[in-house]
Amino acid sequence: MPTTAEKCQVFRKLHESGCFVIPNPWDVGSARYLQGLGFKALASTSAGYAFAQGLPDAAVDRDMMLNHLRELCAATDIPVNADFEGGYAHDPDGVAANVTLGVATGVAGLSIEDSTGDASKPLYDLDTAVARVKAARKAIDKAGGDVFFTGRAECFLVGVPDIEQTITRLRAYSNAGADCLYAPAIRSREHIEAVVKAVAPKPVNLLMPGNLGFTAADCEKMGVRRISTGGTLARVGWGAVIRSATQILNEGKFDTFADVTPHPNLNAFFREDMKKRPRP
Repeated sequence: MPTTAEKCQVFRKLHESGCFVIPNPWDVGSARYLQGLGFKALASTSAGYAFAQGLPDAAVDRDMMLNHLRELCAATDIPVNADFEGGYAHDPDGVAANVTLGVATGVAGLSIEDSTGDASKPLYDLDTAVARVKAARKAIDKAGGDVFFTGRAECFLVGVPDIEQTITRLRAYSNAGADCLYAPAIRSREHIEAVVKAVAPKPVNLLMPGNLGFTAADCEKMGVRRISTGGTLARVGWGAVIRSATQILNEGKFDTFADVTPHPNLNAFFREDMKKRPRP
């Protein structure tokens, strides 16, 4: 199995050119299957993991997330990027302490958001947000690893759809030490290209929360280096379960089972996968 240092090197290399898709598993099974399909890196999803635990997004506490990240990293041979939400602290010192713990889980990348969780003031003021990014950067450097750090401007995601403010924040995070920049919920070609241009030559992550009408090749032409799926794959699974269960309950029918993945197929995959990497 590759070391964490080797995974970090691979992950950093992936951002140097072209465009790659980084899907977001929510448990060990989905992570192993996505690796088996041939993806080069994975990312955790705070929402997908929360839903699997019977919790709303952002209700998973720090220690639960740290355990989840350790589990994903131990189960996979490819880099894992951590959706580390807001660093599980408001003040920069708290962010730094928690990022240090996050790095120790074996992740190859980690992102920090600038949203507060307070609907009345959804974003940290810029000075505070930058101080939090600097604290995370310092913690990563002090840990002595090569974890790839992503700074996130949550403007569009929290109801502040201001592209100029988004770009101002992303540039500030870039200057504060972020390796990669990310503005979840931007959707138009105009906004995507504006963000890419504003932070160049640093790489940009684009969230694909549904079908935006762009292929991976389209995104590459716009200059995007990394495409993540966030909680979307988990919601695809939930959608199938909800449709099936609702039909069973309300109509007594099982029509949705026609498209189910055959048990032998999944069983064969995990049997072979177990041979490659025996479980503890």
